[in-house]
Amino acid sequence: MSQEILMLEPASIWKNFGLLNAVPRASKKEERVIVFIMDFGKSLGLETLRDDTGNVVIRKPASAGMENRKGIVLQSHLDMVHQKNNDTVFDFDNEGIKMFVDGDWVKAEGTTLGADNGLGVATIMAILESTTIAHPAIDALFTVDEETGMTGAFGLQGGMLHGEILLNLDTEDDNEIDIGCAGGIDVTAIKTYSSDPVLNGYVPLTITVKGLNGGHSGMEIHKGLGNANKIMNRILYDTYAKYGLRISEIKGGGLRNAIPRESVAKVMVPDTKVNLFKDELLVLINAIVLEYKTVDPGLQIQIEDSEHIPVTVLPVDIQENLIKAIYAAPNGVYRMSNDFDNLVETSNNIANIEVREGKIAVKCLTRSSVESAKYDLANALKSTFELMGAEVSFAGDYPGWNPNPNSEILSLLTRIYERQHDTQPKVVACHAGLECGILGRNYPKMDMISFGPTILGAHSPAERVSIASVQKFWKFILEILENIPNK
Repeated sequence: MSQEILMLEPASIWKNFGLLNAVPRASKKEERVIVFIMDFGKSLGLETLRDDTGNVVIRKPASAGMENRKGIVLQSHLDMVHQKNNDTVFDFDNEGIKMFVDGDWVKAEGTTLGADNGLGVATIMAILESTTIAHPAIDALFTVDEETGMTGAFGLQGGMLHGEILLNLDTEDDNEIDIGCAGGIDVTAIKTYSSDPVLNGYVPLTITVKGLNGGHSGMEIHKGLGNANKIMNRILYDTYAKYGLRISEIKGGGLRNAIPRESVAKVMVPDTKVNLFKDELLVLINAIVLEYKTVDPGLQIQIEDSEHIPVTVLPVDIQENLIKAIYAAPNGVYRMSNDFDNLVETSNNIANIEVREGKIAVKCLTRSSVESAKYDLANALKSTFELMGAEVSFAGDYPGWNPNPNSEILSLLTRIYERQHDTQPKVVACHAGLECGILGRNYPKMDMISFGPTILGAHSPAERVSIASVQKFWKFILEILENIPNK
């Protein structure tokens, strides 16, 4: 573990974050981190349970004098988004995250940092191992697979938790207290095709879109960040008919909850038109880079001659239908909320496009704080991709979390924040997916709230967490624990 990380305050959080970040913990690959957190609980002599889904609960009795307070649930998820830059050599399955300090920020070397939601996990660990923090009875809930389906929250059974108040530590702005979130649904379009052989007289080229910031497809969808899949499709749309471009392969984006940063297309262009194609494409590239210069100043779009000559290409009609469907498919903010200022109500992220070996796959994540609007947009996408002849399926449907502005725990947190900072916190609902809505199905009477330190660039290699914000967050949660109301 980096010594500069260990020197940060609060030391107990950063020590545990470093230990956690040494353990690979991709969504759906959490077995090692489950063992890690169970061993941690057992080493403290605390009751430690694992359910059939893989969620872990560690129980800690109330500290002296706090036995008559309402029991609480401290909750964070164990998994993290694994993303890296193309030029970063890193094995997520076997290596720990390489962290470093840059001013007020802790960052990772070319990969996601895992502050989402590792800082929450590390904070709970620090509270569990402390012998001096005043607190009521605690159920520490560590869920699995939050990032790719929230299957941990879905699988948690009623009766496993004893607390009356849930503190979710998965919000990414230390000025905000979250009382609601969007639901989501995965939309997947699949199309198979019989490839055409490559004709003589064509030149192989590789088009690459890279250098975009990317980010969280919920928390950062409103920023107008570039989507590599949409930018690549725009390039193909503007050139395929005029120059006879044929697509061999496309690989763009990654996880559904990450705004795609990179896309690569392998194409063929007639040798008689390749110079004109390159010249016109450079004009288009310059225009696109100029459009994104403010939000994505690192955007690069490259055209390179390819030594590898593709064997097959998409049939012309399939190619045209695909390009037009991607162009027509909604991406980004679809509708703003009528009930909350500056809140995205409904959005879509065209997260992943793969075209190769006779198969097209397009993967989206559609979010909304309004269930009917979520399905409305999902059906719009379904209709768009069905028009290109694709089979469209819905999966991973999870509900939003309806705000309760009269929450007792909200009132407590607001008072404490105002006392500590002489200003009011922002009480918000967010466009990201939080597990509170799902957990509330089996615990409908539990009073829930979400807050956390400031994390920027989550779900991208630009992810970073503010050191000063972690200190602010730690002071906040300690006073919250001390002031939990009586039963």
